[in-house]
Amino acid sequence: MSRFAHLVEVEQFENVKYFSIVIADDPLEEGDSLFDLFIDKQTIENKEKLQHILDWIKLIGNYKHGADENFFRFENDASALPPKGKDREPSYLENDQNTPNDLRLYCFRANEHVVFLFNGDIKTTAVPQDCPNVKSHFDLANKLSKKINELFGKEILWNNDCSDIIVEEDFFFNL
Repeated sequence: MSRFAHLVEVEQFENVKYFSIVIADDPLEEGDSLFDLFIDKQTIENKEKLQHILDWIKLIGNYKHGADENFFRFENDASALPPKGKDREPSYLENDQNTPNDLRLYCFRANEHVVFLFNGDIKTTAVPQDCPNVKSHFDLANKLSKKINELFGKEILWNNDCSDIIVEEDFFFNL
């Protein structure tokens, strides 16, 4: 069965605009974005770890140089948040100590002004392909990142200063 995906705007900060993807069986079907699904699940299961990632999204969005590469973990075609380094601000605290955050949000950094936010979960192994929690999110994020990158210059266009994307309102693509 064919699956369809369409882009939705998530949030805009001073220097970064965030998008996500809705996946459906019908191209006109409305639904929750991958990022919404991430938020819904992690709000219940990992609220503090989620807040840490949301703090990074806000910091990156308002950073004077936008979505700089050093804010992301590169995972093949996709990326992930939070960035490496438990002592980087904003840091994640457990028992009043800086601790690595094992929650991963997979994403695609298109440039310093446009980032696509997907889904993720708690990473329990050294590599995402071996983790039962994140493997499917990792695989989908890489598939979507590759597909979105292929669509640039065709169905997805940059505005004049590459600070935003331009797509038809009813744009969708096949997965």
